[in-house]
Amino acid sequence: MTATNQTAVARATPADKAGEPILSVQDLSKVFRQGVLGRGGFPALKGVDLSVGRGTVFGLLGPNGAGKTTLVKILLGLVRGYGGTARVFGRPPKQANVRRRIGYLPEAHRMPVYLTGRQVMLLFGMLSGTPRALVEKRIDPLLERMNILDAADRKVREYSKGMQQRLGLAQALIHQPDLLFLDEPTDGVDPVGRMVIRTVVQELRAAGTTIFINSHLLMEVEMICDSVVIMDKGRILREGTIAELTPRTGRVLFDLVGEQEELPTLLSGLGANLHVHTLSDSTALELSVEGAEQDLVIDRLRSAGIGIRAVTPRRTSLEEAFVDLVEGTQQ
Repeated sequence: MTATNQTAVARATPADKAGEPILSVQDLSKVFRQGVLGRGGFPALKGVDLSVGRGTVFGLLGPNGAGKTTLVKILLGLVRGYGGTARVFGRPPKQANVRRRIGYLPEAHRMPVYLTGRQVMLLFGMLSGTPRALVEKRIDPLLERMNILDAADRKVREYSKGMQQRLGLAQALIHQPDLLFLDEPTDGVDPVGRMVIRTVVQELRAAGTTIFINSHLLMEVEMICDSVVIMDKGRILREGTIAELTPRTGRVLFDLVGEQEELPTLLSGLGANLHVHTLSDSTALELSVEGAEQDLVIDRLRSAGIGIRAVTPRRTSLEEAFVDLVEGTQQ
């Protein structure tokens, strides 16, 4: 990372109480009243407890209607009239000095398309309360970090969806927040743009920023999040680190060179639940084996002249864990 890019993500962190979580909620509940008289209603949150520490990347997952957006809006100070407690930097979210320390990239965000990227950055920087001189100093490094500096003086209406998303992330960082909320940050972004965003998130984490990600792209979440909460119907179903939520399955993947037609016969009597997937230039072999059996599988493959490129313990994917958990609550 160049000195310019380091400037783009570096920030001074105000002192908070030692060991205090960046954000926490306890027994949080929210009911949206219905009808003119406000009788009845829809319970969006039902006794949610949550704590997120400094300098971590936290993922919030759940199907539509799980309560994720309501939770985020409470933490941003945009929804009131809730039960329980919510604290950000140890204070109520609605306080102005709390909100100044937060950056936010909403899903389907809207920016004035008649402005240039540079003008958008200046506008949002000034709205954050940051002195104009500091805003102007930070614009180019941030746009360069997002790989859109060459489009800084083009109208936003000329930007692709992915470029607008990266501009949205840049404006969320213009005031150097301590806590960053990202709602579907890589939605509509091409693979190169997603890699840029992932790298920036990792740099921010290393600098001590806490990042709170709400996303349906579970592969992205699995790649960058330290810990995850899965919600459904207003409640937390499961929480933990990525490793805790994606345990080993007891199955092993063998990446073999070339097409292999006789693998079931060759490996007869070894392992269980054998699956063979033939690709254009390789074969993926998956089966359940224990330690000694794995060595025997390797010996048989080599004795048959079959090349082995990799042997990898198979883990449950985050998507598999998510689907199993959510579907289990609906039965």
